[in-house]
Amino acid sequence: MPTALSTMAELSHRIPAHPTGCAVCELEVDPQTGLVDIKRYTSVDDVGRPINPMLVDGQMHGGIAQGIGQALSEGVETDRSGGQVVNASFMDYGLPRADNVPRFDVELALDPTAGNPLGIKGGGEGGITPAPAAVINALVDALKEFDIDHVDMPATPIRVWTAIENAKNATKQAT
Repeated sequence: MPTALSTMAELSHRIPAHPTGCAVCELEVDPQTGLVDIKRYTSVDDVGRPINPMLVDGQMHGGIAQGIGQALSEGVETDRSGGQVVNASFMDYGLPRADNVPRFDVELALDPTAGNPLGIKGGGEGGITPAPAAVINALVDALKEFDIDHVDMPATPIRVWTAIENAKNATKQAT
């Protein structure tokens, strides 16, 4: 007869399991069109001891793609006169697609926590959390030659091109 396992526990405090990570985005901007081309995206994340590394990798890739979408293309547009959403279908909404994102270089830093018996930490946020900031910071860095230090999200080609043209016109007027 097999032995049954049973346990009971009560958790009344936060588990000290703090995931960490780092993300770097490398991109190029076409100043004639405002098109942003992500050349490389690298991420290193600490999820403790991953139970299923392949699943964590997939969560990272999906999160990064979502973050790139937030940074560069996803935004709700409404008709100013009536408030009607004008991009309410995926035909009109700027979702990232395979040709809009690069191959991701994703690594896991294995640093199990002592805060729980499995040594695990959160892993689902590792891709999405840093991606918009990494992309926008890389974009602003690429635009520093135009003295641009801010671009609103989503940084669509028209927004980037307009920022470049405004910066050029401001420079012309100052001289």
